[in-house]
Amino acid sequence: MDTAIVDYGTGNIRSVLKAIESLGYSAEVIDTPEKISAAKSLIIPGQGSSGYAMKKLREKQLVNPIIDYIKEQRPFFGVCLGLQLLMETSEEDPEPCLGIIPGEVKRFQHGLKIPHMGWNQVQFTTQNPIFSGIPEDSFFYFVHSYYVDPFDDDIVLGETEYGLTFCSAIAKDNIVATQFHPEKSGEIGLSLYKNFLANI
Repeated sequence: MDTAIVDYGTGNIRSVLKAIESLGYSAEVIDTPEKISAAKSLIIPGQGSSGYAMKKLREKQLVNPIIDYIKEQRPFFGVCLGLQLLMETSEEDPEPCLGIIPGEVKRFQHGLKIPHMGWNQVQFTTQNPIFSGIPEDSFFYFVHSYYVDPFDDDIVLGETEYGLTFCSAIAKDNIVATQFHPEKSGEIGLSLYKNFLANI
């Protein structure tokens, strides 16, 4: 199996699967520890609440296998909630997150409409192969009410403006994660997945 897409009871899994397959790569939706261990690359898609997601991951006994997979420096891509779950805590729910990345998830506190939904620009703050061939200030599709605040600014790969400047992409070692949805972002989004898979 080339790419494993973790199913923890949230939406948007099928669109991620179709995006990966459209690029000519094999992928499988999985929900067992054994499948995580066997994966060549791992994607955690995201929609829904952090507390519900963590509860489902624990019920399926996937938390430790995911943490072990990432600590083994194997290719990982987190999408939207899949980015937020990497942090330690979330204002959305007292349930602890995976704690892979030191940082927290915060709720937007401004007068703009929540959730932040639709197309918005990403400004690259660091050069990274994941954005190879993608123009600066490209538009990607967002749907979220919370954003990540990692403690280490050096891992911030992209930033977006919505009432404030928030982290919209990170990269650290084997980890790439975005607040936006590449699978909903047209050809630009597919290029992001292609760059991730091509560098494995």
